[in-house]
Amino acid sequence: MTLWADLLVPLVLAAVALWGVARRVDVYGALSTGAGEGLGVLIKIAPPLVGLLTAVYMLRASGALELAADLLAPVLTVLGIPPETVGLLLVRPVSGSAALGVGAELISAYGPDSLIGRTAAVMLGSTETTFYTVAVYFGAAGIKRTRYTIPAALCADLAGFVAAAWAVRICFG
Repeated sequence: MTLWADLLVPLVLAAVALWGVARRVDVYGALSTGAGEGLGVLIKIAPPLVGLLTAVYMLRASGALELAADLLAPVLTVLGIPPETVGLLLVRPVSGSAALGVGAELISAYGPDSLIGRTAAVMLGSTETTFYTVAVYFGAAGIKRTRYTIPAALCADLAGFVAAAWAVRICFG
């Protein structure tokens, strides 16, 4: 079984290359062209990514996340979301790596089998880095006005956060 799993990717790559050769495609040329286009996308993605990560680190260092946790705790309790996860709720739409850091901190502080640890893990898996995704994909496509995309995506994130908290309470008590 593990032999097949180890050989799966090389076999798929070989099959694609053979298919291209059989269809008389310049496989190396196509690979080089694709890699060049990928580098172009990387150049467009890097500036928004650096700006977002800088903003997230500034919020964490300034103590603004702790203040937001104190202010939002009553509303989160009504929604069934543990108030301790407020940092995750605020950071997740902006940066996936920062959200993973916040999630890891929650899991190490409260434990992986705690209500808060499980809720954080499910929230990480059921929501998106909205601003990052919009900045990257809309920027790469050259779209300047997002119109209703951000409000709709943030509503979807809120639904994901609430559903994650409820699912953990239902499944794990």
